[in-house]
Amino acid sequence: MIEFWFALKTNPFLSMALFAGLAAAFASGIVGPYVVSKRIVFISGSISHAVLGGIGIFVFLNYITGLTIFNPLIGSLVSAIFFGFIIGASHLYYKEREDTVIAAIWSFGMAIGVIFIAVVPNTNTQLMDFLFGNLLWAGPSELKMLLALDAFVLLVCLICHKRFLAISFDETQSYLQKQPVTFIYFILLTLVAITVVLMIQTIGAILVIAMLCLPAAVANLFTRQLSKMICLSVILSLFFTFIGIYLSYSFNWPPGATIALATALIYFLSLPLKNRSI
Repeated sequence: MIEFWFALKTNPFLSMALFAGLAAAFASGIVGPYVVSKRIVFISGSISHAVLGGIGIFVFLNYITGLTIFNPLIGSLVSAIFFGFIIGASHLYYKEREDTVIAAIWSFGMAIGVIFIAVVPNTNTQLMDFLFGNLLWAGPSELKMLLALDAFVLLVCLICHKRFLAISFDETQSYLQKQPVTFIYFILLTLVAITVVLMIQTIGAILVIAMLCLPAAVANLFTRQLSKMICLSVILSLFFTFIGIYLSYSFNWPPGATIALATALIYFLSLPLKNRSI
């Protein structure tokens, strides 16, 4: 551990990677409890995989135009919000089974992304970074963007917490009370989309669902109150990320996979503590 702390002080890449990971973990710790309570875990999984479509399109457009506006990160954010809205609209307006829509969007987005990235030369490494994460991508500008998105997520959750709480546990009652359920639902999906994009940068599209849901699931083992669950989820998410990066540094393992592995192992070890609520 002493060697790790020394490396943090002397290696700017490692310290920046840690800060980026903690920034992404903060947002996932806030949004995750809503995802678990609303039972839209697989919606978030579908979004995390479908964003590859937006990433691929923007990588291709950047290649053929050379314009920096076609940043893959922007492409992932646009596609995450777009696909999240498609799932929400299909559920609310067309009464389509969510699992069917999730399967369609999951496969469509990934297929589009793989095809567009495949036609651009020398992007295999970039594709692996998007799929499995690469904490070393983070620089000062990326970290500022992560912190800005964190602030946005926190602000929206503070403003809309009671309404998120209402639609998460009793959507029918919210309709009867003439609450703007549809609007609130789409705001929640937007926050999920933003959080997914943040997590893709650290642990990759394939492993996003672990960090978005498992800290909240562990927190839920100890408390049934959503406000306490969010606070505990944030603490756990930050802790899991730190432990994952520490183990990754110590054993020279991929950081994204190590964070997800540490999170899943602690979740399994916590299951015997279920129902010890606070």
